[in-house]
Amino acid sequence: MRIDIISVLPELMESPFKTSILKRAMDKGLAEVHFHHLRDWAVNKHRQIDDEPYGGGAGMVMMVEPLDKCISELKSQREYDEVIYLTPDGVTLNQKIANSLSIKDNLIFLCGHYKGIDQRVRDLHITKEISIGDYVLTGGELAACVLADSIIRLLPGVLNDEQSALTDSFQDDLLSPPIYTRPEVYKGLEVPKVLLSGNFGKIEEWRHDEAVRITKEKRPDLL
Repeated sequence: MRIDIISVLPELMESPFKTSILKRAMDKGLAEVHFHHLRDWAVNKHRQIDDEPYGGGAGMVMMVEPLDKCISELKSQREYDEVIYLTPDGVTLNQKIANSLSIKDNLIFLCGHYKGIDQRVRDLHITKEISIGDYVLTGGELAACVLADSIIRLLPGVLNDEQSALTDSFQDDLLSPPIYTRPEVYKGLEVPKVLLSGNFGKIEEWRHDEAVRITKEKRPDLL
């Protein structure tokens, strides 16, 4: 998988991709992540990529010309499955979206900034708009990192135990059941006996029942 990320602050995203699972995926050649500084396609010697909105109003708008040139250049080099704009008014990211994107080959992430992007960029290039929640960030860079992490960890060979991703919260529209490890008793709190029974049928039944119970309590909207 290849992900190209367009940003006015690419340095903000470098650290997450240099550690842990994302780094492992890249070291194994399972994922490529490339950052593109939008000012490399600026409209003038001042490296301008934003301007005041037509009709007045507060804030600045990312200009259509630099974004169009950048995305068009990337598209000339390969075919992209999706061009994704990270924006508060996009569809809220969930596990199903992450699952569907994890089987794609080439993706572009566009990180919004200022008051957003010129609508014509959306009209010309954007195929999917994604939000990571009902709140506003300074820019789309952190959202791009979240989206990339949610996708890349699902790629075959990234996790040491590939079954782990299949039992994560939300994969079956349920939250995860309680989990335990050693010691068996701690400060009077005991591990449920069923988990020590060796009866894997009973264990799976208990885990499902607990997942349903917790989901009803914490996220009944998922059921």
